[in-house]
Amino acid sequence: MATLSFSAAVAQWADKVEGAVEAVFKESVQEVVEEMQTPVGQGGRMRVDTGFLRASLLASSTSMPAINASSKPVEGGAYTPNFAQVEAVIAGADIGDTLYFGYTAAYAGHREYGANGQPADGFVRIAAQNWPIIVDRKAAELKSRLGL
Repeated sequence: MATLSFSAAVAQWADKVEGAVEAVFKESVQEVVEEMQTPVGQGGRMRVDTGFLRASLLASSTSMPAINASSKPVEGGAYTPNFAQVEAVIAGADIGDTLYFGYTAAYAGHREYGANGQPADGFVRIAAQNWPIIVDRKAAELKSRLGL
């Protein structure tokens, strides 16, 4: 008798539990975004000075938010992210939707990929690469919460 992979086993029970697939999807997306946004000082990959880059994150279900070449922090400014817009896009998403998360800060690409002698942070790419791991973890968490 062949054993099922964890992903296949999750898929079997998720199909049987109403709303499970959607819950795993939305919770997984939320965790990927949280991982993207986690500062180095808290174990993440994003260097944070003023918070401007973190605060520039936008979400869309129609197209990638664009970097704005004139979007730069004010000298001496401090910025706090407001995730209401991102959370609203996630909450309104349906299974099968493509969701886009992008930073509008002028230097977002430089931080992600490195530039001018600065190393690449890779906060978006690494979080995205962790998608399968995050989905498996969220499915296991939901399964445990449901007592399955």
